[in-house]
Amino acid sequence: MLLLNILDTSLPFTNPVLKFLVILIIILLAPILLNKLRIPHILGLILAGALIGPNGFNLLLRDSSIILSGTAGLLYIMFLAGLEIDMNEFKKNKFKSLLFGLYTFSIPMIFGVLVGIYILKFSVITSVLLASMFASHTLIAYPILGRFGVAKNRAVNIVVGGTMITDTLALLVLAIIVGMTKGTTNTVFWIKLFISVIIFGFIVLHVFPIIGRWFLKRYQDHISQYIFVLVMLFLGAFLAEVAGIEAIIGALLSGFALNRLIPATSPLMNRIEFVGNAIFIPFFLIGVGMLLDFRAFFTDMETILVAIVMSIAVTLAKFIAAWSTQKTFKFSTDERHLIFGLSIAHAAVTLATVSVGYNIIIGETETGEPIRLLGESILNGTIIMILITCTISTFVVQKGARNLSLLQFTAKDKENTGNEEKIVVAINNIETVEELISLSTIFKSTEHKNSLLALHVLRNDSTDVDAETRAIKILDKAIHIASATDMHLNKLLRYDLNIMNGILNVAKEQKATDLILGLHVKKHISESFLGSLTEGVLSKCNATSFIYKSLQPIATIKRHIIIMPNNVENEIGFPFWLLKVWNIAYNTGAKLIFYGTEQTIKVIQNVHEEHPIDADFITFNSWNNAKTLSSNIKIDDNLIFILTRKDEPSYQKNIKNISIYLNRYLASNSFILVCPIMENQVNNNSVDFNNPSLLEPLEKLDELGKTIARVFRKK
Repeated sequence: MLLLNILDTSLPFTNPVLKFLVILIIILLAPILLNKLRIPHILGLILAGALIGPNGFNLLLRDSSIILSGTAGLLYIMFLAGLEIDMNEFKKNKFKSLLFGLYTFSIPMIFGVLVGIYILKFSVITSVLLASMFASHTLIAYPILGRFGVAKNRAVNIVVGGTMITDTLALLVLAIIVGMTKGTTNTVFWIKLFISVIIFGFIVLHVFPIIGRWFLKRYQDHISQYIFVLVMLFLGAFLAEVAGIEAIIGALLSGFALNRLIPATSPLMNRIEFVGNAIFIPFFLIGVGMLLDFRAFFTDMETILVAIVMSIAVTLAKFIAAWSTQKTFKFSTDERHLIFGLSIAHAAVTLATVSVGYNIIIGETETGEPIRLLGESILNGTIIMILITCTISTFVVQKGARNLSLLQFTAKDKENTGNEEKIVVAINNIETVEELISLSTIFKSTEHKNSLLALHVLRNDSTDVDAETRAIKILDKAIHIASATDMHLNKLLRYDLNIMNGILNVAKEQKATDLILGLHVKKHISESFLGSLTEGVLSKCNATSFIYKSLQPIATIKRHIIIMPNNVENEIGFPFWLLKVWNIAYNTGAKLIFYGTEQTIKVIQNVHEEHPIDADFITFNSWNNAKTLSSNIKIDDNLIFILTRKDEPSYQKNIKNISIYLNRYLASNSFILVCPIMENQVNNNSVDFNNPSLLEPLEKLDELGKTIARVFRKK
């Protein structure tokens, strides 16, 4: 009894520990219970918020702590959308995003004005403000996409880009109406708004990446990196408010700005997604639910009418916009589901608009009651509309995402029977483990759970009693780093006659497709090393081999310079290492610059036409002039050299000078030496690429692999 007297258990709860406990229980149980009913967990959190809120059982008030956490969750959703978008696809589809943004803004605006004037009998200015609420939307169902692995779908890219357009235009309408009611929409207002938005966009899109690259290069502590990302997120949101626009636009642009610095396969990205989906985003959804008042359905007929009309109008308008987008770009039905589902949910901008409109007093009644621009019925109707649109959004997005995911899984399941990708990472130094594992996750093409293997080799005759303990420690670190990216990594401790022999034997036994070796950052590459490497790996290992020396995190690399010898396109190993290089651009967004002969460049450009990335192609005919490239190499560039050997079409006598070139001119740059696989099918300095068995492993991987195989068969 004494304990109960000490604790305040009256409703609503005020004890901060108890409040937080209630919210955590909801976050834990809502998905578990509702999954059995096939109700999306996002909808479950909103409904749970309504039940525990002031309009439900009154367990919790929607106080400043809930509002703070909810605001952070909303900004987090927008930030993740910008961070996870495929920038190459975004550039490719930027005009599609623009058109979708105009569709999803103009059509609801027209519907809203007509509904407001002719059905709800509102004034013109009220109807325009109502229409701006119809036009905006919130990517509330975006977290569902990550669970089904379709966040990089082209339809999603278009919606994310279009969201920035339609929300900005909707907020601009809000600013104009507020200015009109206050009499401040003069020339000075427009000049100040235009200049502030330009300055804001420049700072976020151009200065943020510079700051981000500088920080991530110098500070490797995972906690510091995560806190830095949060700082950039909220700084971008704050700068947006200073510029006179909503914070969600700043959060979205901050995600765009840091997109290339945080690869999808990196531990940092995994932490960002985990914390957001576990804490921030659920708080936002619960906070939205607390706004709902179910009693309005039974106490106010005007509210019911407004809510029904608004919900029907906005659903129809957003569907027409999604349908128009589908027909214009010939998308599938499931892609239309994603477009419609993502764009129908209303929360952030809608809440901001209705709050501002509700607080604008435009007159008084005869009894002295204030006449608001958006009245009580619109306020309550908007809250109900938010629940209805969020419900539709979660169900439609889940359906479309599940169908697209099943299609992808079925296709990959058929393609991945046999010839599975297997990447062996040979690690010897604990200081190079993280970058080698990072490179292997960026190279990955498939989603095979067992495609990564960390290897450490010890000599049979070693007399070092602590060698095995150090080896286990190195392998455990590799496992820890890989687990931070949600990727499974197998480990293997091998005893053999010598290290090179052990690596080659494991690569053969494991049927490795790729082998990654590392160089210590403090060591120079010597000609003797290159010679033994050529003899030991290039001539004996039937896996594409990569020798990596990292001087900075690969995510902070701006450009990858690929230097290719003459006739390299005539070797069987060419398409296999090209696939891995292409994956670097896919997974990091960094720019690729290919140096090669005109014939080599032409072959690569054929692949680029079907799978565009940020790339430049420069004709380069002789390694005799390789040192002249150093003037074009910048500090944040990574060099990728394609090695060759005697009796191969691409052999260059100057290959022996690579060690001198790297040590003398590029000592401050990271580099990767690539040893392509060799086959016995070489005949008259060319390979018969029409042999079905040669390129079959590529076709077993993904669409990019299929394209590369097809291009080389046509060559």
